[in-house]
Amino acid sequence: MSVRKKDILWFILFRLIIITTLFIAILVIQITTSTFLPLYVFYVIFASYCLSLIYFFLYSWSKHSTFQAYLQILFDLLLITALVYYSGGLRGSFYFLYIFEIIAASVVLSNTASYVTATLSGILFAGLIDGLYLGLIPQFEPNAPIPASLGEVITDVVTSWGVFFLVAFLVNYLTGNLRRTRKELDDTQRELELKKGLAFAGEISAHLAHEIRNPLAAISGSVQVLRDELSLNGEQKDLMDIIVNESDRISHSIEQFLNLATPGKQTFMAVDLSKALKESITLLQRSGELNGRYHLEGNYETVEFYCYGNSNQFKQIFWNLIKNSLKAMPGGGILTINLHQKKKNEIELTFKDTGKGMAEKDKQKLFEPFYSGFKNGKGIGMTIVRRIIDDYNGKIRVESELNQGTEITILLPQGKLNKKDILRMENEKANG
Repeated sequence: MSVRKKDILWFILFRLIIITTLFIAILVIQITTSTFLPLYVFYVIFASYCLSLIYFFLYSWSKHSTFQAYLQILFDLLLITALVYYSGGLRGSFYFLYIFEIIAASVVLSNTASYVTATLSGILFAGLIDGLYLGLIPQFEPNAPIPASLGEVITDVVTSWGVFFLVAFLVNYLTGNLRRTRKELDDTQRELELKKGLAFAGEISAHLAHEIRNPLAAISGSVQVLRDELSLNGEQKDLMDIIVNESDRISHSIEQFLNLATPGKQTFMAVDLSKALKESITLLQRSGELNGRYHLEGNYETVEFYCYGNSNQFKQIFWNLIKNSLKAMPGGGILTINLHQKKKNEIELTFKDTGKGMAEKDKQKLFEPFYSGFKNGKGIGMTIVRRIIDDYNGKIRVESELNQGTEITILLPQGKLNKKDILRMENEKANG
């Protein structure tokens, strides 16, 4: 899991607050009571401040935030262990500081890092206490009392391990909820930005349609009349044909813009999705775009699924998705199309290609108006796909990696299907 740079800054500030709080508490104890804390405790506090300064310089200059977070946790655990040792080991009162490192690991890094930190805390604390009890580690104060029995040592060590892992579990539960909430907020923010983009695109498309469509139709109609009435040679006729064809192409683009602004009143009925899909494929084959370089796979030819809606809208979805897949495989490839009954009253359609794939930033902008990952792309096709799916209260999910292909999954509610219409279509199909 990558670490956000600002989380490192909060980590540094958090440890500074704890160190300063401890320092003030130690000073208060020294001034107001007869208790004398050894000078080495102040050395550890001073070392912690120095490390904070080093961490801040690393934060300012280094780009390896994850490595720095692990480094901070490791050195902090060693410092805490030293502080526990100088303050009297098990008889001291600083071993609770391990808990703050476990919390920091969960918040800044990940759930796994939190459990790793809890394990390291348990090992360091248990190693110190056992070492002091067995005499492997000398007492910092020679006359300091040691635990009365082995049972007390074992009890305290087991209790510390239990507390460390319980804290890790609880904090991971809370941070997991926070991460999910943050992700949902980010997704909602992107949705709002996308909706604003769609609204803006709608305003532009309506204006373009008004300003261009009628003059363009007049130009195309005039050229067709001239072409039919004048005696033209072959080259002149070809030029006239180019004008008409390009006018039709621009008119089609304007229609796409217009679909963003005002989808218009549609006729809804039971639609055979596999039939609409096959008709879209046939049109692409006849246009030459879907040629021998591409191989189609999947169950789309053998299954029948019906959905309540408009056939032309579904064809528009299929047309744009397939064209994008073909563009992503300029040298050819495999396009797999499957339809499944995901659950009652919901159809799942998947389009998976073996193309060039997309980077994360391209996936996030895929449905934005006027953004295209292809050369000479208009950035309208996928926006229209998203618009139609949203109108049907459906969902669309994109999974893609660079050079690994793209898989687009669509979930469509089947809606209020009319059984009579379904029987009629099945009879028509059976009768050819």
